[in-house]
Amino acid sequence: MMAASVDPLVVGRVIGDVVDMFIPSVGMSVYFGPKHVTNGCDIKPSMAINPPKVTLTGNMDNLYTLVMTDPDAPSPSEPSMRELIHWIVVDIPGGTNPKRGKEILPYIGPKPPVGIHRYILVLFEQKGPIGMVEQPTSRVSFNTRYFASQMNLGLPVATVYFNSQKEPQAKRR
Repeated sequence: MMAASVDPLVVGRVIGDVVDMFIPSVGMSVYFGPKHVTNGCDIKPSMAINPPKVTLTGNMDNLYTLVMTDPDAPSPSEPSMRELIHWIVVDIPGGTNPKRGKEILPYIGPKPPVGIHRYILVLFEQKGPIGMVEQPTSRVSFNTRYFASQMNLGLPVATVYFNSQKEPQAKRR
């Protein structure tokens, strides 16, 4: 599993809106059920009710922080709540998955009210164990860059994003 190219992140304005330019150095695979998440792919909200299966490469001696964020809340044209934070897990050992880390903010799935939203999973390498972190008081107006600077995380080491939009309501029979 190679570290990915950042080109799709530039095109999707993930670099710019949420994170700064970085050089991917860790492989991160993300699956919702059988669906492999690749940059810019579409994931239905109904497929993403439960947290994705995330697997990291990297060394067991290194610890990682994962955040999942929506910079397009409540709508891509007027993202007044940018960013809506969906998930925070810290102290994930390299080569494992978020279940091995400490969940700071429980996962909530995509619920885009209008338009196509980007949901961005950002991985940071920690300088050491973080341990207990105060939960953000609100899920709105989260700032990934600010969080990273507060936690002394530096630039991301991996990032992948998917798109999601509201599903048409099922017709009642």
